[in-house]
Amino acid sequence: MEVHTHPGVSADEIADPSAVREIQLWLRGYLRRHPVASLSTLGAQVVLGIRAIQYLFVDIVKGQFPFREFVQQAVFMAKTAYVPTIAVAIPISATMSIQFGLIAGQVGATSLAGAAGGLAVIRQAAPMVTAILLAAAVGSAICSDLGARTIREEIDAMEVMGVSPLRALVVPRLVAAIVVALGLTGLSSFVGFVAGYLFNVYVQGGTPGSYLATFSSFARVGDLFLAMVKAVVFAVIVAVVACEKGLSTKGGPGGVANSVNAAVVSSIIMLMLVNAGFTELYTILFPRTTL
Repeated sequence: MEVHTHPGVSADEIADPSAVREIQLWLRGYLRRHPVASLSTLGAQVVLGIRAIQYLFVDIVKGQFPFREFVQQAVFMAKTAYVPTIAVAIPISATMSIQFGLIAGQVGATSLAGAAGGLAVIRQAAPMVTAILLAAAVGSAICSDLGARTIREEIDAMEVMGVSPLRALVVPRLVAAIVVALGLTGLSSFVGFVAGYLFNVYVQGGTPGSYLATFSSFARVGDLFLAMVKAVVFAVIVAVVACEKGLSTKGGPGGVANSVNAAVVSSIIMLMLVNAGFTELYTILFPRTTL
């Protein structure tokens, strides 16, 4: 009988050909390949993010911040993401307006559609649309760029010459992602609110004054502040994950493609989890008051 080999398993365990033993060996290998590797990757991303933030403040104080690279990356990110952000914010806002309008009509509270739709756009839709598009468009570009540099051994050459890839490449991309995320979140909030207003008034037959009055009654400055805080955190997540995946690329051009795919998927999953935590924490700390 052919005996399957498993790394990290003793010879006595391999000698037992029973089905139970094979399942145990497979489970051990699965845990080692997936959950343990995932924790290791998460740890590397946390370390990379902390070091990048530390270097950011040190370089700003010393006057060594790579401003030219920051400007180039910020312009590239804005040009890449602002059109998709507007294109996605409009239909999402229209969809929310439809759903909230239907629900409000069923319970006899049509006048509250403006408050519900506007708050949903500012607190949830705008930062999430911006973050997902940053992960899909900007994060993939960052990861592919750094991944290509890694497989061409440019990163190793920089380290040999005494140039820190973290300071020269990661820090300016991190700052650019934060700045662009703040701007795109504001743009997405404005476009989404206007789109929801126009759709509610001209398509669903709502009242302009009622829409604006209910929104101003419920909305607070803290809602926009929450959206901006989310934008900063989401941008850090996208930039750190993309940079870590790019700098750890292996396996040639195929490895770059795998890194880009892993960066986008990992970023979106983390964004969803962090967004849920932010929303629940904000609801607990700042409970919504009535009219």
